[in-house]
Amino acid sequence: MNDDVAGVVGELLPALFDDAAGVDAAGSISDRTIADLVAAGVFRMLQPKWCGGLETDPVRFYDVVRAVSGACGSTGWVASFLGVHPWHLALFDERAQHDVWSPDPAALICSSYAPVGRLISVAGGYELSGHWRFASGCAHTSWALLSGVVVAEHGQPVDIVTALVPRADYRIENVWDVVGLRGAGSNDLHADRIFVPDYRTLRNYDVALRRGPGQKLNTGSLYRLPFGSVFSYAVTAPLIGMAEGALEFFSERMRDRNSLSFGGGSHTADEPAHIAVARAGSEVDAAALQLSRNLGDLSECARRREEIPMDLRLRARRDQVCGTERACRAVDLVFAAAGGMALRRGNPIERAWRDVHTGSAHAANDVESSLALVGRGAFGLYVDDMLV
Repeated sequence: MNDDVAGVVGELLPALFDDAAGVDAAGSISDRTIADLVAAGVFRMLQPKWCGGLETDPVRFYDVVRAVSGACGSTGWVASFLGVHPWHLALFDERAQHDVWSPDPAALICSSYAPVGRLISVAGGYELSGHWRFASGCAHTSWALLSGVVVAEHGQPVDIVTALVPRADYRIENVWDVVGLRGAGSNDLHADRIFVPDYRTLRNYDVALRRGPGQKLNTGSLYRLPFGSVFSYAVTAPLIGMAEGALEFFSERMRDRNSLSFGGGSHTADEPAHIAVARAGSEVDAAALQLSRNLGDLSECARRREEIPMDLRLRARRDQVCGTERACRAVDLVFAAAGGMALRRGNPIERAWRDVHTGSAHAANDVESSLALVGRGAFGLYVDDMLV
């Protein structure tokens, strides 16, 4: 497979941009677009090499996510989530990986990580039931990663695990009708007393400790990174890309535009607009650079097989939620500076504004509680969180 994914994706961006308004209006991403991203290798970037994956530097993956998101927010959001799941599957038992990738190395996987499922121990595995929400891109996938609580005989919780479930075992309920990210297809999933073999489950506690049975097969440093950083960056990277796309669109339009501002001069000579562009550019640059720096530092620790210090993990979490805030501020600045240009529904700036603020509502973007954890760590207090 050609490992120049960024180059191939770059050729797709004009078409993704042209299709973005249609995606927003229709509320779905076309099968053709997903096929183009599959052919480009986007979903193979964090997949292990043994099954044809690229096992690439995660910085490169999130750079591609940002580029796609700048052209179409919904497509970038789905590309990020479906692209990060091969990394998680690589931590599962080797048999689970073969179940997915041996028949189809290009198989796509969705997820819903809120532990709302209920697992009861049975011979050889678990009986799983549940109703999960926000499974982005699920219409295009053949497997799902679904989290739930293992309960004992009398109903008391004893563990939290993520189960790997084939498409035949769950039902999709089409409920996604929201303000932004309208094409993300983050619909609900239902399962009723399905059997999940033990080897297709993975304890969340083990993942938090950066260990999993799949590491015996996948020995690369990529699979020793913290789940909290890899997954939460899949939430924020597309939002940064959406802000970049809005800023680029506004700047290009202003270079060619000769409209008048309320002051009677050319809009391109309007100093407040200049300041807004400068501030927005600083916000997106700061967000992107911090995420890349943190991923680089985390990856270096993993390459050296060193324990990743808590202050680095907390810094990564801090910059992730602050990166989301920065993306929102950047889009707000562009939206305000654009004035009436941004008000028509479906305008790229208006759409980016809706998409970024919708994505910021993801549970991984709980800014106050996340920053409180960082403060606890700075004061030497105990920190325990799945996303750190």
